Amino acid sequence: MEKIASFQVDHDKLTEGMYTSRIDGDVTTYDIRMVLPNGGVYLENAPLHTFEHLFATYVRSSREKEHIIYAGPMGCRTGFYFLVRNLSPEDSIRLVQETMDFIAGYEGEIPGAARRECGNYLDHDLPGANAMARKMQDVLKGWTPEMLAYRT
Repeated sequence: MEKIASFQVDHDKLTEGMYTSRIDGDVTTYDIRMVLPNGGVYLENAPLHTFEHLFATYVRSSREKEHIIYAGPMGCRTGFYFLVRNLSPEDSIRLVQETMDFIAGYEGEIPGAARRECGNYLDHDLPGANAMARKMQDVLKGWTPEMLAYRT
């Protein structure tokens, strides 16, 4: 089988941040790296799950909602994939920064976390998701389109 592009990136050189993973026509895939790959510390399931619910709800409710294709966790638990259509790099960065602000300060009921709405409704951690977002607020502060390129 052909090796896919994301497996050709040297994960030992990746740092936390937001990166353009690939562009397929009008669809851009961003990697939002929240912990160092192969660093021994990975996103824990319960906060990651809550973060996913808040991330997806926020971006799909935002003024850019018609551009959103997908927001979800990486299987390696180092971050999230964020797929958009026809959204500029500047607007994509701004939306992710706004999303981190939203999640960092979110209090209350987790959207979509009721038994009828979620396949693992008991596995949530809002304070953990808030902390993940606060960390990324610092990482993404001042992020620019030039910084979206993977550093190799």
